[in-house]
Amino acid sequence: MRDAAPITPRKPRLTITPRRSWLPLNPREIWEFRTLLTRFAARDVTLRYRQTALGVTWVVLQPLLTAGILAFVFGSVAKIPGPAGIPYFVFSLTGMVAWTAFSQITNRASGSLVGNAQLVSKVFFPRLALPLSTVMSTLIDVGVSLVLLAVIMAFYGIVPGVAIVLLPVWMLLIIALSLGIGMGTGALMVRYRDVQYLLPVAVQFLLYASPVAYALSAVPDDARMVFKVNPLTGLLEGMRWSVLDTARPSTGLIAYSATASMLSLLVGLVFFSRMERQFADVI
Repeated sequence: MRDAAPITPRKPRLTITPRRSWLPLNPREIWEFRTLLTRFAARDVTLRYRQTALGVTWVVLQPLLTAGILAFVFGSVAKIPGPAGIPYFVFSLTGMVAWTAFSQITNRASGSLVGNAQLVSKVFFPRLALPLSTVMSTLIDVGVSLVLLAVIMAFYGIVPGVAIVLLPVWMLLIIALSLGIGMGTGALMVRYRDVQYLLPVAVQFLLYASPVAYALSAVPDDARMVFKVNPLTGLLEGMRWSVLDTARPSTGLIAYSATASMLSLLVGLVFFSRMERQFADVI
């Protein structure tokens, strides 16, 4: 009797087909590539602080230096009044934590596709993993900044109110707003490289059009409506309300900012998914 031929295991096969679902996101596909997502995030953190003399110390120094400069300019030079009983440095640092999350996710997500052009053109993986990984790496910086803020608040004896439970809500809305913008501009940047020069200027302009180092109440009445159109205004005011127990923003402002953030995420997802098939051809 002949010996049975050895059975060779079949190699895994992955069939790539066009997406047929009306949904702009495939959660199952993202979950299957979750290891790659975390690798992208870890690589982003490693490359960011590699070959720097201070290393990850910059995570602490950046918000402290920026908040100190803003507090000096707006609090000491411009003499803009801050909330009573709260040091201007703590007030500006709270706004900087929120602004840092927004600006870093927007800039890193927008450049994630072009910065990984070799992978996009040669290897199959969910392209959405690239902008999503920038959120994970940015949250590390934001987490360190929040711990630093808590330590400084404890030093000054500042105790947040019950609204502190809403802090994760404000952070999620900031992430939604910035990720939506980052995905949309990142998809555009693949075809139009002009975006990589225009976006930093727009983000820098938005810094001055947002109440990061001052309250909305300090803005003159004739210019206040311009600030209210900016969805970041309600999120910044809401975060300071949660952390520093300042005045609660109006319900209309909160509703507008929340709606704009979710709409930004949805539009960014749809735009990204519609242009995804062209990435490998034109990048």
